[in-house]
Amino acid sequence: INDEKLTTKKGTEANMTAELIFAAANIVGESLVWDVNRQRLLWVDIIGKFIHALDPKTFDHQRWETDDFATSLGLRRDGGAVVAFTKKICLWNYDNQFHPLATVEPELSENRLNEGVIGPDGAFWVGTMQNNFAADGNPVEITKDTGRLYRCKADGSVNSISEDLFGITNTLIWTNTGHLITADTLKNELYRYDIDPATAQLTGRRIIVSGFERGLPDGSAMDADGYIWNCRVAGGGCIMRIDPDGKVDRVIELPCSCPTSCAFGGEDLSTLYITSARFTIDHEYLRANPQEGGLFAIKPGVSGLLEHRFG
Repeated sequence: INDEKLTTKKGTEANMTAELIFAAANIVGESLVWDVNRQRLLWVDIIGKFIHALDPKTFDHQRWETDDFATSLGLRRDGGAVVAFTKKICLWNYDNQFHPLATVEPELSENRLNEGVIGPDGAFWVGTMQNNFAADGNPVEITKDTGRLYRCKADGSVNSISEDLFGITNTLIWTNTGHLITADTLKNELYRYDIDPATAQLTGRRIIVSGFERGLPDGSAMDADGYIWNCRVAGGGCIMRIDPDGKVDRVIELPCSCPTSCAFGGEDLSTLYITSARFTIDHEYLRANPQEGGLFAIKPGVSGLLEHRFG
């Protein structure tokens, strides 16, 4: 499908050839979001300890260094951002100051925050996991499922929303039927949960994708037709589009081994942008494939949805 051009039901031409638009060389690029107000992309490089911003039209690029490992971020209604670090969730105004809002699992020293996405309720939904890297950024083996899912509100309150344990929490997508789609990367599974509208507690977990043979599930984005685009990390080298029941609609080849997160942006939200990682990739391979860790773009023939905002 990599070179295929097609016409969608709405008559929009799609070009499935992925283009490297920014050679970020991220160690672990993650948590990509589109800020429609500033017409730019924001994402983190977890191991590199950087937050990036890029205008994909002008290629104006900003980078902020962080003292702690920034693991995910989202946009705020007041114009700033919310950023998750190893343990803390902070408010950020695109400067060098991060203002602590909440601490998650302070009693679990081996755990860290991972995927975090703003939900339609204006809360920051965030998952934890056993830390898979040391203080110097070198990889550490995950030995047990200690990840949980939480919900942080604008007043700084944090509550657990499920008793289920995860190896690596990933993907947070809200369907138009009121369900949550999430994943456990280590188990190579995506799940659909019911959401209690009063308490936001998750129930009725169903496996919708299991054992897909290309890599493992990482971050996702939803398009305007209600389909989910899931990045296949750990050598998957592709992104797949599934419906909310887990049926695979298409698989798009990517010129990187480890795509990590994706977001619709640009004019009419018609471009799908994709971050990638080079964490644990062999140095010789990187010399021959310097695009690993870069930012990519495709025109999938469908548009996305605006990012939810915190607050």
